[in-house]
Amino acid sequence: MTRSELIAILLQKHPHLQVREATRLVNTVFGGIARSLANGQRVELRGFGAFSVKERDPRLGRNPKTGEQVQVSRKYVPFFKTGKELHQRLNSPHKKG
Repeated sequence: MTRSELIAILLQKHPHLQVREATRLVNTVFGGIARSLANGQRVELRGFGAFSVKERDPRLGRNPKTGEQVQVSRKYVPFFKTGKELHQRLNSPHKKG
């Protein structure tokens, strides 16, 4: 699902909203999550899951094109762990295609 598809669904469920308002709502939610992660904070959405940031240590990698070894510096990557309700829904035997 893309951001524009999410906005379209929001507009279908809440026809009183204008496109501009729905877009602002979606951008505010995603912006808040991104800002929190950039500040090293964890974001938990009960029943859905939790976003956090994990640190990856520096390592020796390979350039796939040349095979040459390259030093990969330390970096931070987003991590998502599903909540219990979402996990159960994904693994439900009645899940739709």
